[in-house]
Amino acid sequence: MNRRGVAALLSVAVLACSPAAMAQSDELSMRELLQEVKQGRAQAREENRKREQQFLAEEAEQDRLIREQEQAIAALERRSAELEKRFNANELKVEEKRIQRDERLGSLKELFGHLTGAAGDLRVRLRNSITSSQFDGRQAFLDALIAKMNDDTDLPTVEEIERLWFELHREMTESGAVAAYPARVGTQDNREVVRVGLFNLVSNGDYLAWDEGTQTVSVLPRQPEAYTGGAQKLQAAESGYTPVGIDPTGAAGGGYLKALINSPTLVERWHQGKIVGYVITGVGLFGLAVALWRLLALMALSAKVGRQQKSDEVSDSNPLGRIIQVGQTHANDDVETLELKLGEAIIKERPAIHRGLPLIKIISMVAPLMGLLGTVTGMIIVFQAITIYGAGDPKAMAGGISSALVTTVLGLIVAIPMMLAHSMLFARAKRILHVLEEQSAGIVAERAGR
Repeated sequence: MNRRGVAALLSVAVLACSPAAMAQSDELSMRELLQEVKQGRAQAREENRKREQQFLAEEAEQDRLIREQEQAIAALERRSAELEKRFNANELKVEEKRIQRDERLGSLKELFGHLTGAAGDLRVRLRNSITSSQFDGRQAFLDALIAKMNDDTDLPTVEEIERLWFELHREMTESGAVAAYPARVGTQDNREVVRVGLFNLVSNGDYLAWDEGTQTVSVLPRQPEAYTGGAQKLQAAESGYTPVGIDPTGAAGGGYLKALINSPTLVERWHQGKIVGYVITGVGLFGLAVALWRLLALMALSAKVGRQQKSDEVSDSNPLGRIIQVGQTHANDDVETLELKLGEAIIKERPAIHRGLPLIKIISMVAPLMGLLGTVTGMIIVFQAITIYGAGDPKAMAGGISSALVTTVLGLIVAIPMMLAHSMLFARAKRILHVLEEQSAGIVAERAGR
């Protein structure tokens, strides 16, 4: 029943229940309502009939498609059975041909096996060898030769076997030779390169690095400054013997040299101490300045005291002169009073003589503690990194621990000279005080002998 039929029934129901609708029956008669209900039922039957026909048509189409797919599956199964039968027959033929080939090869099969192994070893060796920067095309030849020897349908030629022998012996010969040749270095083409055996490449006084992965030559980012002079002399030499530093790690070409140049310099080590290292350095420089100042002051004071000892004229510009003046001022006092006055004068001179020495001693004691503080904080950072990233890289752990210990080294570097400076300056001050005490004792003895 469509919407119009439902509306008609609802209208009938409303008219039957509503007294107001009964009063307006002249606007919509009962016959008209029945006519609309009849038309709605006829329209609903027509729509149901169309949907039923569409469903039957779709069902027939699905049956047709299922039959086509079943026929296709049957055809593919027949094709699969035919191909499997053909594959088994071809496999038997291949096995027969393989047996026939092995019978004809005889002992050559073992020979080709050894050649394949030798070619593989040589390929790895040449890939890592710095001689590949001089001789091109070897890798491509060995790749093609190994691929051919691993193929069941092809065999290497005599020329290819002879070239394999030649490349092997050429590598052995070049391991003890020094050669100069043009090569691409970084972005520069045809740059003259000197190869020292299988050890190092140098050019224009720079040591070069050989990258096995990209098969390229580049200048090392940092140069071993102690050996660059020999590299320049080697490239400029035309004959004779030239001393030059080489990398003893062999055909890898630069392993030891890379480790050598990766070692941080003294300045880089100092920067590894970071804030604590900078503070220790500042404290050390301040302590050194104080020590130099006191050294010069004590030397000047000692010279003045020495001149006063040799002079008959008393001067108040030095401690000894002031002590003698006190003795002259209280020359008529009793011995005990004179001794007390001289002792008091010496005590007054002592702070000026010992000035700065306690500070130097404090610096010598504090510097190692500051270094230990930097080490502890650095170790905390290292262990935090281990907690986050794990301990899979021992080199990174060793580098972090090494950086943490830099502050301890800096603390000891500051503490040891400061301790020695304090001992030396204290000895000088003690000698000056000893002279003052000796002279005051002489004055007291002279007064007591009157």
